[in-house]
Amino acid sequence: MRPSSPPIATARSHGHRPTLVPLPCSSPFPCRKLMSLKEKPPMNVKRITAVLLVKEIEPLIPFWVDRLGFAKTVEVPDGNKLGFVIFQKNSVEVMYQTYASVEKDAPPAMSSEARKGPTYLYMEVDNLDAVLAQMKDSRMVMPVRTAFYGMKEFAVQDPGGHFITFAEPVAAA
Repeated sequence: MRPSSPPIATARSHGHRPTLVPLPCSSPFPCRKLMSLKEKPPMNVKRITAVLLVKEIEPLIPFWVDRLGFAKTVEVPDGNKLGFVIFQKNSVEVMYQTYASVEKDAPPAMSSEARKGPTYLYMEVDNLDAVLAQMKDSRMVMPVRTAFYGMKEFAVQDPGGHFITFAEPVAAA
């Protein structure tokens, strides 16, 4: 069970005076109470998808498709290899793109930063034991633990070098 967190608050303007409206905190980590006194224009975020950059995509396919049950829904060739791919499972997706593809596609200000280091993904799942069984031959970088914020979790490093933490809420006692 996640610890109860204080609500985040935002300002809504009624005339000239803003009022604070509490918003739920969906983070697995303890949240701080935040307040904004300036009203922002409305924006509906439809999706945020990670694009992870790697040397090559092909070693990732068995990891995401065979071990985790994702479907490869999009692939873009780059010469005789893949330059970009999307893996999807239900409403969750992750994208991978090769460094070489980014260097051809993105402006220099972005592509020059492409090789700076790995990314960390945090994936909440509904059956941690099943995921752990599928990851038995993966490079385990954090053993199973129960974190102070109420999540049982472990982490692996994917074949592209990125870190993925799998987590499940601890059942209420």
